[in-house]
Amino acid sequence: MTIAFPDWLAICETKARYCRLMDTKDWQGWADCFVEDLVLDTSPAGGLRVEGRDAAVAYVRGAIEQARTAHQVHNPEIALEPDGASARVVWAMNDRVEMAQDRQAAVGEVGHTGYGHYHERYVRCPDGAWRIAETRLSYLQYDSRPLPSPG
Repeated sequence: MTIAFPDWLAICETKARYCRLMDTKDWQGWADCFVEDLVLDTSPAGGLRVEGRDAAVAYVRGAIEQARTAHQVHNPEIALEPDGASARVVWAMNDRVEMAQDRQAAVGEVGHTGYGHYHERYVRCPDGAWRIAETRLSYLQYDSRPLPSPG
């Protein structure tokens, strides 16, 4: 089903906000990119599957609160579902993460640069906004920057 340009643009703007708000650590604003019953699945990228917006925000916040991050998405493939109120989207993505020093030992790296995809489902909410209902992250390439050798 062909998506109308205003809906296409609104979905793109939601994901743009997602990246900016996560990288600037605006957790309240970031949470508003999602529906309450969000499913966040980072297990293909080595993370966890988390259900519920509050739990997902807490999980991500706990992992990168003090990290310096830069997330970018590109080339959206957007397909409107037959109901007209939801859409499937695949985003090419890359992220750069510089872990906070106190988290480096726990995660086993100084940081990473990853390249992959977000596979997502968006829904049009009663207020007219498009929000993310499901998101799954997978990497095609993951360049870890390991901890320096002692000594």
